[in-house]
Amino acid sequence: MTNPVPPHGRHRAPLPPVQPSVPETAAGMPAPRVPHSSAAATATRPAGRHTAPHPQSGHPGHPGHPGQSSAPAAASGTGAAGRPAKQRDAFFDNAKYLAIVLVAMAHAWEPLTDHSRTAEALYMTVYTFHMPAFILISGYFSRSFDMRPDRLKRLVTGVAVPYVIFEVAYTFFKRWADDDPTQPISLLDPWYLTWFLIALFVWRLTTPLWKIVRWPVPLALCVAVLAVISPDIGDDLDLQRVLQFMPFFVLGLFIKPEHFQLVRRREVRLLSVPVFACAVVLAYWAAPRMTSVWFYRRESAQELGVPWWVGVVMTLALFGCSVLLTACFFAWVPRRKMWFTVLGAGTLYGYLLHGFLAKGSRFWGWFEEYEWLHKPAGEVVVTLVAGTVVTLLCTPPVQRVFRFAMEPKMEWAFRRDAAALARARRPGAG
Repeated sequence: MTNPVPPHGRHRAPLPPVQPSVPETAAGMPAPRVPHSSAAATATRPAGRHTAPHPQSGHPGHPGHPGQSSAPAAASGTGAAGRPAKQRDAFFDNAKYLAIVLVAMAHAWEPLTDHSRTAEALYMTVYTFHMPAFILISGYFSRSFDMRPDRLKRLVTGVAVPYVIFEVAYTFFKRWADDDPTQPISLLDPWYLTWFLIALFVWRLTTPLWKIVRWPVPLALCVAVLAVISPDIGDDLDLQRVLQFMPFFVLGLFIKPEHFQLVRRREVRLLSVPVFACAVVLAYWAAPRMTSVWFYRRESAQELGVPWWVGVVMTLALFGCSVLLTACFFAWVPRRKMWFTVLGAGTLYGYLLHGFLAKGSRFWGWFEEYEWLHKPAGEVVVTLVAGTVVTLLCTPPVQRVFRFAMEPKMEWAFRRDAAALARARRPGAG
């Protein structure tokens, strides 16, 4: 399943089939890897007829976790019917890890952008594609989502519950670190990084709708355009971001494996180099001429002080630029298993946990206290520290410590599925 693709893409390596799990950091991810010996041992067991696969094991995917918060997987690595769990594809785990590293680095660059045009240019370039890439992957692995009870349960435990936990945790952290005891706890107003979880929850629930409409991506773009010219939407559930980022999720729903094969061809990789170079040069030119707030997609055009038609143009232009740079990013993602591949299963952990340090550095005035951080050497140090910290937060030991918050089982909270129990009792069901 992770066979490498020839350099010129003449022979396609199969990508993972649609997965039933929910987002990690961000959202639906492939099932955990299973040792060959385990797979061989389970292959001989009788499989029940038409039985649903077992929930996947601990790996968040959001953002795209950033990735997805997936439900806990069977310890044996087999499905409910005794079948071996599907292997994770190294390409997607690599992409999620690299995307979350870019997210952390961009957050570290933000305080530097006021004094460094270069930092601002890199910041704008990365912000053009890092979250769209994460969201697109989440959509790709959400293709099988429906309203089946087991999938709804995983959506609740893998996305909704972490949202509540981290919204409360961030609020108490802000009260302490920012000396703001009046900071209210509000589940309707996502703070900082939690917007992605509530957005992922909404996007997944709308998946069945996008499957039945005739032109899903153009329709999602129309929704995004209407959102950017509607200042009355307000801050509830960060709906501006939910609606303006939605086209990337919908695009992921309808991307096919051969599209990933296409961008991984050698000629695309070579072409992506000048494309990225042009993007950085354009961002360097635009840095003093436009606000980077456009990339957050959390404000309407009117709230940014421009005519409504500018919002329409910027939404469509940013969508095109984001898709182009996301394709260039995927072109350089390694296809084979790397030392960091295993960290792709922990991107939701890295995404949500690094937020405490990213915000804490602002609350405690580190960037004002240490002026050398604004020098070229300091900017390099900040970049390396951000990448190192988020890497450590994606590691398996950290996942084990925080799994209670990211991937709670919560069997006590749900009724037993009578149909699933009947299938389990059926002869030959494993």
